[in-house]
Amino acid sequence: MARVDSLHNFGPGRRPARSELPRRVATLSVHTSPLHQPGTGDAGGMNVYIVEVAKRLAQAGVEVEIFTRATASDLPPVVEMAPGVLVRHVISGPFEGLAKEELPAQLCAFTTGVLRAEAARAPGWYDLVHSHYWLSGQVGWLAKDRWGVPFVHTAHTLAKVKNLLLAAGDTPEPKARVIGEEQVVAEADRLVANTPTEARELIDLYGAELDRVAVVEPGVDLDRFCPPPQGGEEAARLAARHRFGLAPDALVVAFVGRIQPLKAPDVLLRAAAELRAGDPETARRMVVVVCGGPSGTGLERPAALIELAADLGISDVVRFLPPQAGEGLAELYRAADLVAVPSYNESFGLVALEAQACGTPVVAAAVGGLVTAVRDGVSGVLVDGHDPVDWARTIGRLLAAPGERAELARGAVAHARNFSWNRTACGLLAVYREAVAEHRARPGAAQSTGACS
Repeated sequence: MARVDSLHNFGPGRRPARSELPRRVATLSVHTSPLHQPGTGDAGGMNVYIVEVAKRLAQAGVEVEIFTRATASDLPPVVEMAPGVLVRHVISGPFEGLAKEELPAQLCAFTTGVLRAEAARAPGWYDLVHSHYWLSGQVGWLAKDRWGVPFVHTAHTLAKVKNLLLAAGDTPEPKARVIGEEQVVAEADRLVANTPTEARELIDLYGAELDRVAVVEPGVDLDRFCPPPQGGEEAARLAARHRFGLAPDALVVAFVGRIQPLKAPDVLLRAAAELRAGDPETARRMVVVVCGGPSGTGLERPAALIELAADLGISDVVRFLPPQAGEGLAELYRAADLVAVPSYNESFGLVALEAQACGTPVVAAAVGGLVTAVRDGVSGVLVDGHDPVDWARTIGRLLAAPGERAELARGAVAHARNFSWNRTACGLLAVYREAVAEHRARPGAAQSTGACS
């Protein structure tokens, strides 16, 4: 897998020559807008990824136009998200929110809106199309052929992987999605995987060609998500806890993310109940904070987690918070002693990386991209499986060992420094450069696009 691993050596100090880069990229995000608040609905790590990468690509001189579905009648057609970054709202279907399962029926309308935006411009307006998630990939595939430009795709999650690691009682991804992903994998000029694990899944499960798969790891905003100043850790922790009404001496375990079976917040609640039964002294001081909103199949029973806490007899130690934005999210990480990420699958796991960057150790499931995002025994602890007894044992041990937590906290900060959005953007620039160079080398390419000339 030499090709898959090659971008790990592409450092932030190296940039492709200006003439090799696209001038303008059409970024496609059909089902969720980069302007939405992560942590509820379908907004999550992918939203963060698109926003942070787009800003840095623009800073590198590559203009980005993000196409997303309009979900309200009063949205302006175009919004400037940042200098050099536009968000285009495409009318496709009813304005009210639609589940992802309903969106394939709107792809024709969405594609028409994207193609019309290009048709209203001078020929060769977009030099490359980059789609995120399989729905966007279906649109990107058509735009590639219509515009005669390279097509880059990032899956973020894969149906075959999700179905292999399905949470109990969760709904499998439909066959239509599997087929759609296979089509996109076959058509993309480059497939961007978040981790070597995901790259191998694309190759083994979807038949992707090795030389078209590139690993570009996501990053973290190291300016926003950072540890308190040295010597001010305790004061910062107390201030953060005061903000959220948490006791200074509490043992706080936080879950941050969309509330749905895939993310497995129920595993944390069941572990807390196990801990209360087996280690009442530790459990007496424990507070579980669940920060996020219902999403996916979790929308079918939005109060299910509240009901589960009541059934387990732990409602008194569970706090529910709405999704937090910006500095509020960083403060929540700093308020916690541990952050739990018990997901059944994660293509990467940005929450784990953000928490570690703030100096908070992570307890995560040993699945998918989390084995990259968390360095086991150094920045946190990986747990095999989702047995609440195992999770209770690991969490209880760490809560009872402040010295070990402090050592993991130092390792967490050091580990997170290996990831940044600048590094991610540089990796994508390298992918774009390769895709553009390969495209320009094809016979007739100069007639089909003015890209990077």
